[in-house]
Amino acid sequence: MLKVIAACGSGMGSSQLIKMKLQKVFKKLGIEADIYHTNVGDAKSQANNYDVVFCSDSLVGNFGGAKATVIGLKNLLSEAEMTEKIQAAGLK
Repeated sequence: MLKVIAACGSGMGSSQLIKMKLQKVFKKLGIEADIYHTNVGDAKSQANNYDVVFCSDSLVGNFGGAKATVIGLKNLLSEAEMTEKIQAAGLK
């Protein structure tokens, strides 16, 4: 099972929306994923315990040196963008 963090600046609204969209996308792709949502500071400190971090493009720089794959999103609500980036990263 893939361990995923959805991160935003405050860990409240945007990360929850990303999580809900990711749940749909992973289900459509047949990928089992456990998705946790939080703020960028918490996500940064926990990133090495996860396989993938999803956040807005503007927050990607916070994860330099992380072992996790970091995927930045331009449109946080775009299932098409999420699907494309999940497939491009080869996530399974």
